[in-house]
Amino acid sequence: MRKSLYILCVVLWALMGTQCVWAEKPYTLVIDAGHGGKDPGAIGRFSKEKDLNLQLALKVGELIQSQYPDVKVVYTRSTDVFIPLQERCNIANKNNADLFMSIHTNSAESREPKGVETFILGTERMDANLDVAMRENAVMKLESDYQTTYQGFDPNSIDSYIMFELMQNSYMDQSLQFAEQIQQRFTGHLNRADRGVRQAAFWVLLKTACPSILFEMGFISNPEEEKFLNQPASIAQMANALVNAFGAYTHKQAVRRETLVIESSQPAQSAAPAEPAQPAASPESDEPIEEKPLTRYYAVQICASRTPLAPNDERLKGQVCETIQVGDWHKYYTAADTDRSKVVEAQQRLKALFPDCWIITFEK
Repeated sequence: MRKSLYILCVVLWALMGTQCVWAEKPYTLVIDAGHGGKDPGAIGRFSKEKDLNLQLALKVGELIQSQYPDVKVVYTRSTDVFIPLQERCNIANKNNADLFMSIHTNSAESREPKGVETFILGTERMDANLDVAMRENAVMKLESDYQTTYQGFDPNSIDSYIMFELMQNSYMDQSLQFAEQIQQRFTGHLNRADRGVRQAAFWVLLKTACPSILFEMGFISNPEEEKFLNQPASIAQMANALVNAFGAYTHKQAVRRETLVIESSQPAQSAAPAEPAQPAASPESDEPIEEKPLTRYYAVQICASRTPLAPNDERLKGQVCETIQVGDWHKYYTAADTDRSKVVEAQQRLKALFPDCWIITFEK
């Protein structure tokens, strides 16, 4: 009898072990609503950043869970509570996050600045973005004994930011891809002012072991934008844009086929194929060199691939495309025209085949 029980336990253990081997880890998205509790963040004329951040974070999570039921959504906070910066990173790392999205609202001394920007970890143009990093990192001073927790880092000391210049960020490329998707959808689809993808020294991005971005939805210090950000319809629009960006970034079918939808937030750089080189003018010639004026074009980009696609490739679904190469990526677009309204119509038709297609702009 005892032997039979032993054999049964071994069989059950083996089956449980097999199940663990077969089980796939769910894709985990950590959504971080910046600030909260005793930390209000930026304050506008009639609203607080912490409340706007939480509203948008919860709406994004709700839509992700509805549209992507296989994605595990984890919130760093789902109520108005104070969460230390390091704890936000710990939540992401303990859950083995695949992607970390920190949602914030911008502010400035002037009422003029407006628009959206997305930050990734980096030190490019650190001086230009240092004030933003200092403002966001300053929340650690609300914690008791913060110098011990943050290993002597002082968010108000320029010298402390030297450590960021020595870092090695293995997730920069992926973070950049997601950031560009966000900017493209907010500026191309929602017609928001584009402040671009930027690099900054945010602690909350430094200590998360996965692709990470910090998104600034607009300026609470701008009266027009504060009014916009507090409207339920605006929250819904922005949440949809973030979810669409997430969908493009994590498009499973595209990844399986080595095709990933990626678009630069600076359309002029992802432009048309280069023109054939023209013979250089003779240095002895007195004739002035006439510069040919550039013409602005619009087009619908449908996909990009690390490997060139044949014209009859099934992934192009019968579309006649032009292509450009940007880095390792071959980008495919169609319906190029100088009339943007015609390209918008083409995009609406193409969405049936390519739901994540978008409009790009270039000059040639």
